[in-house]
Amino acid sequence: MIRPARPDDVPAILKMIRELAEYEREPDAVEATEADIERALFSEGAAAHAHIAEEGGEAVGFALWFLNFSTWTGRHGIYLEDLYVRPEMRGRGLGKALLTELARVCAERGYRRLEWSVLDWNTPSIEFYRSLGARPMDEWTVFRLDGGALDRLGGRG
Repeated sequence: MIRPARPDDVPAILKMIRELAEYEREPDAVEATEADIERALFSEGAAAHAHIAEEGGEAVGFALWFLNFSTWTGRHGIYLEDLYVRPEMRGRGLGKALLTELARVCAERGYRRLEWSVLDWNTPSIEFYRSLGARPMDEWTVFRLDGGALDRLGGRG
């Protein structure tokens, strides 16, 4: 079953975020707390959203997303920040069901894109995404400004 996340899902979402960080070889990179996740998803005017894959009453996967905007289409889209299904639950169609739900949200709301990033070495995920009809944006490079560089540019360092 795929459903929108509820506040009582926050501990499970954070646990799966940590599992995802472990899988992505960044086990110590997660700084978020339950309070951070709850605020991001459920405070008034929250900009982030999540859907839960549930089996047997337990959260076993999630998709965490937010709106982006294309100046070329003049429409919003969804940027998928994280898609995760617990390893023991993979191969049951839950990842596809989560993406299908986000595609349904896009269609229902008139959004024109569903986008995400994937690590270059994550071949199983890349093959899965391609099987759904997704295509890589090979001519684009993701840039990030964070830490001291962000502080300096923003006048805080």
